[in-house]
Amino acid sequence: MGERALHTLFEGGSFFEGPRWHDGAWWVSDFYAGLVRTISPEGDVDEVLHLSTQPSGLGWLPDGSLLVVSMTDRTLRRWTPEGGLVVHADLSSHAGGHLNDMVADAQGRAYVGNFGFDLMGGGDATPADLVRVDPDGSVTVVASDLMFPNGAVITPDGSTLIVGETMGLRYTAFDIDADGGLSGRRTWAELDGIAPDGCALDADGQIWAADAVGNRCVRIAEGGQVTDEVAAPDGLGIFACMLGGSAGTTLLMCAAPDYFEHNRRDTTEAVLLTVEVDVARAGLP
Repeated sequence: MGERALHTLFEGGSFFEGPRWHDGAWWVSDFYAGLVRTISPEGDVDEVLHLSTQPSGLGWLPDGSLLVVSMTDRTLRRWTPEGGLVVHADLSSHAGGHLNDMVADAQGRAYVGNFGFDLMGGGDATPADLVRVDPDGSVTVVASDLMFPNGAVITPDGSTLIVGETMGLRYTAFDIDADGGLSGRRTWAELDGIAPDGCALDADGQIWAADAVGNRCVRIAEGGQVTDEVAAPDGLGIFACMLGGSAGTTLLMCAAPDYFEHNRRDTTEAVLLTVEVDVARAGLP
């Protein structure tokens, strides 16, 4: 857990989430600016699309189409350069709050979480469903009674989904059945005071997770042991992370002073930070 040099890849966002490494570049959503951007390892920036209903989790269909979680209208959007942005699935009847992160598998099945309640309005925490959106846009509830299902990963063999319950302070694992259903629910890790947000899986089977309340990024082994951590700079929290880069060992972290919409919407204080770690990424996203 020694100190490492942090580098600023990009600054000037409102609130970054859903970071991904795809086709040699970083992809990231900026909630309150309503933008999905790509950023090269050298820091070159391109605006891919604008979505006024708050983009979040990102993934891809086998044909290369981009999937984007649309938080406030509770839809999953599909985007291509030729066809633009369309509704892939309407999840409003299955979400008790804003949609948030997701993970898409190799078949293009997207597993999408939601808050479960009105977080920004100060509502009481309520269990939420995790839903699966198939490539044809059909929607199925695959797990219930999750406390704020958020960042999720799929193991390299495609057999296991692990989802962070931000307000449950745990990771919960499921077997992925041949039809995309989830079974064999079990606790992967109970977390001591760690509220897991966006996350990434590495080749040792451990998860790098943004600790939404701890101003840091932590590496967690199955069972809950913290094996490494990276602290945020003073005044910033870390709310999502992803492994990528040419060697798969660059940890990208989404940092901001806080996550509250009324504080972030009209600001440009969010930054993307990178640091090199020892073990490369694995699995999805």
